[in-house]
Amino acid sequence: MKILIVDDQRLMREGLATIIGLEPSMEVVGTAEDGRDAYAKVIEWQPDVVLMDIRMPGMDGVEGTELILKHFPETKVLILTTFDDAELIMNALGKGVHGYLLKDMPSEAIISAIQSVYNGGTVLQHDITAMLLKELKKLSDMNPNLAHSLSKKEPAELSKLTEREKDVIELLGQGLNNKEIADSLYLTEGTVKNHVSNLIAKLGLRDRTQAALFAVRHLGP
Repeated sequence: MKILIVDDQRLMREGLATIIGLEPSMEVVGTAEDGRDAYAKVIEWQPDVVLMDIRMPGMDGVEGTELILKHFPETKVLILTTFDDAELIMNALGKGVHGYLLKDMPSEAIISAIQSVYNGGTVLQHDITAMLLKELKKLSDMNPNLAHSLSKKEPAELSKLTEREKDVIELLGQGLNNKEIADSLYLTEGTVKNHVSNLIAKLGLRDRTQAALFAVRHLGP
């Protein structure tokens, strides 16, 4: 699979390129310094997965992601971030990214995350996302727009789902792809795909990443 690394810090770009380049199934096709540069490189190299730093001068990772996914919706985007970027992370998840990675994660976790999104999964760590949501709720007391974006769905939203669809969305919240969900619930991949499409439509969500985030918010521990 082809990987593009986007970060304004040269040391981070080169370090990630070295780590990922050691994997026989992965090829780092290039690097970029901000969101606009990333979009240009996506046009040129057509990567399968983009590792996108969230906070960069010029065009940041949220804007860069939105631009890339608007024109290249099949591209998988993983956000690189820190705990200090809670609001930006949630904004990015709303743009359709496939998950996020903390910059201090071990190299094997980064490789695993790339493989997961490439295979159709999401990378949302329950404990970290729950912590982010908690932090954002504090911020929302001072920001009415943010409070609105974090408002919980009515219980009626969940009642629209069948018990099987609830099982599926709960596993989506754990970052599983369709094959893993199918294996866990003893279903076919086609059946899982139908369940995912149905629950996304019933909940008025845009994609499976938003469904996974919904699960973290409402069905997590």
